[in-house]
Amino acid sequence: MTATSSISEQTLKLCDTHSHISFKQFDGDRDRIISQLKDGQIEFIIEVGIDLESSKRAVELATRFNRIFAAVGIHPHESAKALPEYLDDFRDLFANDTVVAIGEIGLDYFRNLSPKELQKKAFIEQLALAQELNLPVVVHIRDAYNDAYEILKKFGGGLRGVIHAFSGTKADAKNFIELGFKLGIGGPLTYPKNNELREIVRKFPLEYFLPETDCPYLPPQKYRGKRNEPLYVRFIEETIAEIKGISLIHCGAVLCENAVKLFRLKI
Repeated sequence: MTATSSISEQTLKLCDTHSHISFKQFDGDRDRIISQLKDGQIEFIIEVGIDLESSKRAVELATRFNRIFAAVGIHPHESAKALPEYLDDFRDLFANDTVVAIGEIGLDYFRNLSPKELQKKAFIEQLALAQELNLPVVVHIRDAYNDAYEILKKFGGGLRGVIHAFSGTKADAKNFIELGFKLGIGGPLTYPKNNELREIVRKFPLEYFLPETDCPYLPPQKYRGKRNEPLYVRFIEETIAEIKGISLIHCGAVLCENAVKLFRLKI
């Protein structure tokens, strides 16, 4: 898929750059979700791991089904549980060409389910591995934007990736964009009180955003209180298009092309 061809085609492009359909919440209807890929309702999905076991499941799904790609990593909540040899285990997974990123990794000081120092250690180790393997990173940040930015900045532009479920300020957005990162935009964009995120989407060019659901979490306003799923990314793309004053067709094409380029997807 090229930027020219995707934008010129008069069909809506929906893609979910951050899903967890391997989680138990989808055990009852995972086949239905996957069928939406097969019949073209969704262009592609990036299935994201949060620990070794979920990363293995992500790779298994990506291996079995076309247009599913995998990201593997240790979530900050899981940092304290990571075994000493976890990086070696991940290296084995990287041998599979369906793995397109390291993630979800980062810092989460809101819940502090792992000590901050262990979160930072795992974050830095996985960033170094991403730099070594020339893979993008999927970064989770909550109540830790300053620390995460300082850590990423120390890599001196040697990384690329996305700040997943971006919830920072306009200044944070500018900082990460200047480091070469995209901003992951999901369901919270549609929440009535989230004016700051809508202003960020309005302010920065479309090329800096990726559409994502984080399903089964963070559903759009229409489905708040219910399970999220990949097809609901449509509500994200519709909201971005409305904010930008552009057609939904054009918006979806550019957003999906942003992901194709960042993750170097072979579609």
